[in-house]
Amino acid sequence: MTREILLEQLRRHQPFTEEEAEMTQRLTAFVEAHADCFARSLLIGHITSSAWILDLDRTHTLLTHHGKLDKWLQLGGHTDGDADVLGSALREAREESGVAEVTAISAEIFDVDIHRIPARKTEPEHFHYDVRFLLQADRAVPLAITSESKDLRWVPLGEVEQLTQEESVLRMLRKTRTRFAQAAHR
Repeated sequence: MTREILLEQLRRHQPFTEEEAEMTQRLTAFVEAHADCFARSLLIGHITSSAWILDLDRTHTLLTHHGKLDKWLQLGGHTDGDADVLGSALREAREESGVAEVTAISAEIFDVDIHRIPARKTEPEHFHYDVRFLLQADRAVPLAITSESKDLRWVPLGEVEQLTQEESVLRMLRKTRTRFAQAAHR
């Protein structure tokens, strides 16, 4: 896979808000400008992939209390040089949850976000150009908390705002409500 596939996906993506539309444009320009956009060694920033995971009933989402950032967020992480961003999102979801059967609801991009990562011991401040996918898993399967998380839990959609005020998470929550409310009326 090459970055051309990601660029084609970005061209098809339908942003939910003006802010997401602007981030989609910025992410597209970043990918066009950097052949090594998937590599962590690109110190100004790199492509990451995330998993917005719903249960099979579409009533809960799987969130992690991120160990380093100390926030409740969707699962995801670095692509580590892999241009297959959906594959990376699936891999990260499985690794970070311990759930082997995580599948894509859609292969299309669900959300785009660009966020600043603070400097750490060996890394300068940089940006994560995050490409997010809508996935699903069985809520009955036991979860396994990894060293990357302080906690991991299925959260009822109506309670997500009690755990986080992160706009990018709340945007995905609003998209979920809109998408599945529309599907119920078909």
